[in-house]
Amino acid sequence: MWKAIDETLARAVTVLTFAHGFPRVPDVIAAARAASRLTDPRLAQVFDVEDADGQAYVVMEWLAGDALADLLAEGPLEPARAVALVAEAAGALAAAHAAGQAHLRLGPRSLRWTRSGGVKISGLGIDAALTGGPRASAAAGDPALTDTRDLARLLYAGLTGYWPGEDPGPLPPAPLSDGTFCTPRQVSAEVPAAIDAVTCQALLQRPTRHGAPITTPAAFADALATVAPPLPLPEPAPRTGRGPAAGGYGYGQQAGGHPAAGGGAPGWGGYAAPASPGRGTAYRRRFPATERSVITRAVVGVVIVLVLAAVGATAWLISSGTQKAAPPQAGRRPPGRPSPSTAATVVLKPLSAHSFDAYGNDDGTDENDSQAPNAIDGNPSTFWHTDYYLDYPKFGNLKPGTGLILNMGRQVQLSQVQVLFGSACCTAAQIMVGNSDAQAASTLGSFTTVAQSSTAAGNYTFAASSKATGQYVLIWLTSLPPLQGASGKYEAFIYNIVVRGTAVAGSG
Repeated sequence: MWKAIDETLARAVTVLTFAHGFPRVPDVIAAARAASRLTDPRLAQVFDVEDADGQAYVVMEWLAGDALADLLAEGPLEPARAVALVAEAAGALAAAHAAGQAHLRLGPRSLRWTRSGGVKISGLGIDAALTGGPRASAAAGDPALTDTRDLARLLYAGLTGYWPGEDPGPLPPAPLSDGTFCTPRQVSAEVPAAIDAVTCQALLQRPTRHGAPITTPAAFADALATVAPPLPLPEPAPRTGRGPAAGGYGYGQQAGGHPAAGGGAPGWGGYAAPASPGRGTAYRRRFPATERSVITRAVVGVVIVLVLAAVGATAWLISSGTQKAAPPQAGRRPPGRPSPSTAATVVLKPLSAHSFDAYGNDDGTDENDSQAPNAIDGNPSTFWHTDYYLDYPKFGNLKPGTGLILNMGRQVQLSQVQVLFGSACCTAAQIMVGNSDAQAASTLGSFTTVAQSSTAAGNYTFAASSKATGQYVLIWLTSLPPLQGASGKYEAFIYNIVVRGTAVAGSG
């Protein structure tokens, strides 16, 4: 594997080449071509595949950021953070399986967190094809179960710092008890029981009081969503070295090779350990769970004392100020009590969601209407997305916009709409209310815009500035963010929508 520059598009790429006589070239080429058809931004993209005139190569997205193995260099992650990372990975693989593809060789270097693109999974199908052998054949026998167990291994590693499987690479092997891996909670008492149970359902394939074994990535993503709230994933600290996560290889310098392909060494998920001056590959001692727990409790205790002191001082100042102030006038609302409209604001559950493609597409498609319910199912690992458009963020200059329309089932007045977009910036969007869901440009004229932004990305909250009411809420997109890893393409993703407001009296 090499780092190179695509001179046409001026971007870094990874190029996989093969030694003469490498026996699995056809398998790797087939896997790469299959992976190139997937567009989920959480999966490392395959840009080009060639196998002609005795020369084969694969051109893939160059991934910066930190692999899970790097994130665990100082010890396990906080449980909620580990769940958030693996839940995103499970959602990405669920989408791949829905398209008939699987990874089959997930390891602690397959999952990365990148500053610009969030969670990224590398080597979909390709790593397994490179490795071959009995393990690859066994994995292909039940690809959904294989990927589910490997996802559980990633979560186990995130929770404990140990790897519960073969080829641990840079991580130490998980401890055993009676010939079976210790559960995450047995390794670290900081792991909540519910997360421990879901991990065991997927990894050990045994039922718990929480339910039957989990056998698919989609079911694993759903189970993780029930045991831990979604959290924003951290941006990695800037890297100062010249290691692979910093993108520090010289252009054209070899980044590591698969042993069977003519170079490298085993033990790194099928690839050689990349050279990184100043960083060895030896395991560094983790903080014991008890030591981390004592330190954490001490810090939390000091913070609580400071917070209580601040609250007490603030309360005294407020009390002193209000005693000197003029008494409330008749008919005025007492200080500190929310207005009736604010107090009545609640989460409003839509009855349904559909794409709103008022201007249509030249190819007759409907902007993925079948995926629209994913935006209101409460699961941040599922999503709706627009089609992708070439060259221009304003829908390739083909139409003024598209969006999602939610049927609230009654007249509502909005206070805010929280939309979980993809991490790429930026999406330009308007929040509208109206009383028709007819797929026509004239419908837009009957809607009232209550909030808008030209810089929406990630978890974005639109605050409504109008008292307009309507049965339908429209998230109308007018400009799309760039598609990560695909130069010249623009596409928007919506993972979740939460609507808050009030139901209008008499609307049912």
